[in-house]
Amino acid sequence: MTPDDLAIPAVLPAVLSELQAGFGADLRGIWLHGSAVSGGLRPGSDIDLLVVTGRPMSPVLRRRLSDALMRLSAPYPAPPGGARCLEMLVFRADRLAMGRHPAEAEFVYGEWLRAAFEAGETPAVTADPEFTLVLAQARGQARALLGPPLEQVLPQVPAADIRRAMGDALPALMAGLQGDARNCLLTLARMWRTARCGDFVPKDVAAAWAMEHLPAPMAAVLGAARDGYLAGRAGTGPDPDDSVRHAADHLHARVVASL
Repeated sequence: MTPDDLAIPAVLPAVLSELQAGFGADLRGIWLHGSAVSGGLRPGSDIDLLVVTGRPMSPVLRRRLSDALMRLSAPYPAPPGGARCLEMLVFRADRLAMGRHPAEAEFVYGEWLRAAFEAGETPAVTADPEFTLVLAQARGQARALLGPPLEQVLPQVPAADIRRAMGDALPALMAGLQGDARNCLLTLARMWRTARCGDFVPKDVAAAWAMEHLPAPMAAVLGAARDGYLAGRAGTGPDPDDSVRHAADHLHARVVASL
């Protein structure tokens, strides 16, 4: 691990212990993915975990795991230099083997769900094109914390499914511009990079690449979003004024044209 990863070990043993106790012999593996392993972990980055189980989760296990993660995860926004927010996706091995699109997660945890879980909601099975993209990226980059390399458990995600997933995810992404402009702009840049080059890179790398292909005013907007991300600034980035909307619309059109 790099110096940026120093906050990770403090929470991972407790998370792994909860998963092993909950899933027992049905636990096929636990993998660290996302920015923590792609070289892009930033002060405000979440810790992304991917879990594969051999059986469906009971309502009791869903509640137990969500309660444990709410104890272990830092509420958003995480304090600088302190505990980090956790994101976790649990997949069933049999569903992964089917190669369905959109991919179906047995369980999802993220800080945007905390309020619902605190109100008593139980995490449910969820299908989302974003999960297809997560799996495709994680397969080549994830680091095993327990179990074999992920490529031994997860079939190759076809390029056609990756492109389809990006297209299917675009409406929800654009709808989030008002409340999460920074993430929307950076995710659009990363989608464009993936659609054009076929790889998955950190958000700041994708933004730098996209800025070289954008008109100067739009590159400046994307650059501001990238700088906020790199600095780990709390919040969702710039308010979506005309310049931000124009940049988002332009990036959206570039992604669609590249699919």
